[in-house]
Amino acid sequence: MPTTPTTRSDRRRPCARVAVPALLLGLLLGLLPACSLLGDDDPDGAAPASAGAAPADVVDAVRTALARRAKAVRRGDRRAFAAGLARRSPRVRAQQLTWFDNLAQLPLAELGYSVDRQNVVRDGDAYWVVVEQRMQLAGYDAEPVVTHDRFRFRPAPGGGRMRLTSVTDAAWEAAHDVRPQPWDLGPVEVRGGLGVLAVFDADSVTAASGVISSVERGIADVSAVLPQDWRRTVVVYALSSTAFLGTIDELPGGDPERLDGVAFPVAAGPGRDGSAATRFALHPRVLGRAGPERDRLVRHELVHVALGDRDDDVPVWLSEGIAEYVSVRPVDPADRVVAEAALGRAVAGVDGLPTRASFTAAGDEPVASYGLSWWVCEHVARSFGEEALWTLLDALAEEGADEAEVLRRVLGLTADQLADRASRLMVATFVPGVRATP
Repeated sequence: MPTTPTTRSDRRRPCARVAVPALLLGLLLGLLPACSLLGDDDPDGAAPASAGAAPADVVDAVRTALARRAKAVRRGDRRAFAAGLARRSPRVRAQQLTWFDNLAQLPLAELGYSVDRQNVVRDGDAYWVVVEQRMQLAGYDAEPVVTHDRFRFRPAPGGGRMRLTSVTDAAWEAAHDVRPQPWDLGPVEVRGGLGVLAVFDADSVTAASGVISSVERGIADVSAVLPQDWRRTVVVYALSSTAFLGTIDELPGGDPERLDGVAFPVAAGPGRDGSAATRFALHPRVLGRAGPERDRLVRHELVHVALGDRDDDVPVWLSEGIAEYVSVRPVDPADRVVAEAALGRAVAGVDGLPTRASFTAAGDEPVASYGLSWWVCEHVARSFGEEALWTLLDALAEEGADEAEVLRRVLGLTADQLADRASRLMVATFVPGVRATP
């Protein structure tokens, strides 16, 4: 079992910006503020205290500038992209060209912008614009991811074209929960494998080959156990900093240093149901752990990716227990290990199934919760057949499902009985001759 707990982010509250869009980074620029790549050298770059509505020709010019921007990125035309940036803002130009170089490495199926006229407001001789971006990664996102940001444009000398002077309004971004992705924050190195799109940085890319191979194996191993079909593709973030991990919405435990990895949803967009994809991010310390430990962690996170929204509303002990259960299937039974904290808890006796709070508590409680949840699923699979796990998953995922009623109906057990039998099985497996306390 991993030395620190692994989990996925709560998917019931989608991120505001995830093109994601989502899970590691003040990146190689150090601990920078959010949207560091979206900096502003324009001395007039602050959002206006008050502004007037923009005329129709200005709105048309902004839309044209955004269309040219998207077209330049899609075609890989760096010169055309640079032509849309204000020349008097060298820092913004440099940062935006880095963003262009990052996106040039991504398999873009779609990139486009739209603007509502009411969201274009005058600021002196410039205009602040709330833009809606649609971005989809080919083969990895089920649909385009819709996000919002605030850009600033100024007419080019001589009139006519609009040029971008800023993509940063810190106050607006904070108020609207803007969450940039690694490619928004600084230079990235993107590498691909069979069904894998991996995002590294200059300090982590040396681990690319091993990480990608681990994920490729994990996709095959997880697919061999799960009864459902899935895309068998995944985007993974493997960066040298935990800064991006800290931006993930509702990060389990709230502390990226406590997680070896986390799976997170990529929301389709504000007001839209479901997720466009589920991705996962690895803690930097995991990148150098080549071998069975990292492979098991990768399989755990891939289970969450494969299940997608299917395990959103089930008890955490089941979603995390299934992820652990599947992650150890390729490991020879003689080589499987369980955390000492979990085994000690089982020997002492448990008084119920792990709760959501126990997975984010202080100390060894989360580690014990993962171990017990795994052996709850082991007990169910061994006593009732593996199919019972998927029956439980679907029954508990139903709206308004009552956990106690589902356990009685599917297994004929109470939660306490299930936890007790699971702990006894764990103890019998790892410390023969020792009896768990009832």
